[in-house]
Amino acid sequence: MSPPAENGLALVEIDTPALIVDLDAFERNLDKMAALIKETGVKLRPHSKTHKSPWIAHQQIERGAVGICCQKVSEAEVMVANGVKDVLVSNQVVGPIKLSRLAALNVDAQVMVCIDHADAVSEISAAATGHDVVIDTLVEIEVGGGRCGVEPGEQALALARAVTDVQHLNFAGLQAYHGSAQHIRDHRERQAAITAAVRMTAETVELLDANGLRCEIVGGAGTGTFEMEASSGVYTELQAGSYIFMDADYARNQSEGGGPFETFEHALFICAGVMSRPNEDKAVVDAGHKAASVDSGFPLPWSLAGSEITGMSDEHGV
Repeated sequence: MSPPAENGLALVEIDTPALIVDLDAFERNLDKMAALIKETGVKLRPHSKTHKSPWIAHQQIERGAVGICCQKVSEAEVMVANGVKDVLVSNQVVGPIKLSRLAALNVDAQVMVCIDHADAVSEISAAATGHDVVIDTLVEIEVGGGRCGVEPGEQALALARAVTDVQHLNFAGLQAYHGSAQHIRDHRERQAAITAAVRMTAETVELLDANGLRCEIVGGAGTGTFEMEASSGVYTELQAGSYIFMDADYARNQSEGGGPFETFEHALFICAGVMSRPNEDKAVVDAGHKAASVDSGFPLPWSLAGSEITGMSDEHGV
């Protein structure tokens, strides 16, 4: 079976629905983020959950990224197998099977992991011991996202100390990602959420330092807030990833001046074909739920002023 699209085809030659990338916009986004990060002096470790592509990861690294983030061990395995040697699994990893695979990756690469519970310390240490490797760990703190993470301050200190008390683990710093702040529409409200996260993170860094535990890495940030964490003087690595394609939901955020968030360009599209025109005000396309996620709202029609998606089923978009 031939692919629905190949480089150089005209849009009318593409078999729909097809996921297509505007390579020019994609490369401009890569270059734009690299330039913005270079100005701050902070490092970029982009999250790969947007693309899950080693080729794109290498494009980011060639432009200055220190490595990448993955959300699962299986994703890290693909990256390491394809030459990406500095990876953070920015999530909790549990269970002996996954932990053994995580430890095995550290034989030929550096694959870090987050922890937020004391039980994880002994379990990850046992896996690392079994493969005779040292695994760098980040203590994840809860900075407002309402998801994973220990409380900032004393709880984070206790967990960091637990890491230093076992063999084959190295305390490398903090994970302080505020995921729910990324899509707060109002810029001032988004800034307030990150200001609070920065304060909690800074206080924890200071507490750890006062107790002889240096944070080599303080990681977090996303496409919606990366400039805020970059200017904080606290974060050392930024984990924005969606910027490469710039999805429609991020475009609904407001910039500092109240206008649309236009730092990056839309670069990923679903090319759909019109399969029915019930009347002059309605078109039905061959891309539905199976072609596009709708957890952040319907897709936005591109270059069709005044049009909108009003409903979707498995194979239809209206």
